[in-house]
Amino acid sequence: MNCQICGAHLPHGAMFCGGCGSSTSATPMTRKRADPRPSDTTIIQPLAPRTTVISVPLLPDGSVQAPAAALPAAAGNDAAGNDASGTGPLRPGGAHAAPPPVSAEPARFTLQFSTGETVSVRGTGLIGRRPLPQPAEVFDHLIQITDLGMTVSKSHLEFGQHEGEFWVNDRFSGNGTIVRRAQAPALRCEPGRRYLVARGARVEIGDQFFMVL
Repeated sequence: MNCQICGAHLPHGAMFCGGCGSSTSATPMTRKRADPRPSDTTIIQPLAPRTTVISVPLLPDGSVQAPAAALPAAAGNDAAGNDASGTGPLRPGGAHAAPPPVSAEPARFTLQFSTGETVSVRGTGLIGRRPLPQPAEVFDHLIQITDLGMTVSKSHLEFGQHEGEFWVNDRFSGNGTIVRRAQAPALRCEPGRRYLVARGARVEIGDQFFMVL
């Protein structure tokens, strides 16, 4: 007779293995322990395959790059979405971005959450059940919201401002981020890409949401 755990030979009538100490009745299945750690996020439903999205990703230097897959090149524009005259990046639809207004400090936005909290923000921040910056990251706001169903990830999304406009960036959350704008189809955010969100829009994170005012 051999031990079902380590394979050592066992004498007749042995109750325990002299090699690994396991019971002679133990099997690999009975020795397998359940993982006691709770999952980070309760998945509402598997995310659908991603389709082409219209977004405004921001480059590290703060400039705006129009994705070729989302913005067709207009007449007189090169493949990068810039016009031949070199006047700069384009907004969705081919219009030139207006020169940014000179401002001494970031604009103030109000975030109204479905959980009842209302937060006034400037600059950058993280939103989630237990938002935690990565090493070397610095944010102006860490906004923790209550979600007993755990449909919101611990660090669900990042937000900030670009030229006085509010943007959100899904931090590879379990249930994703959806932006709902007036008179426009719902937009599922691609993780790691920044999306401009106008005032009055609704941002859905799991079973919760917040309004940008």
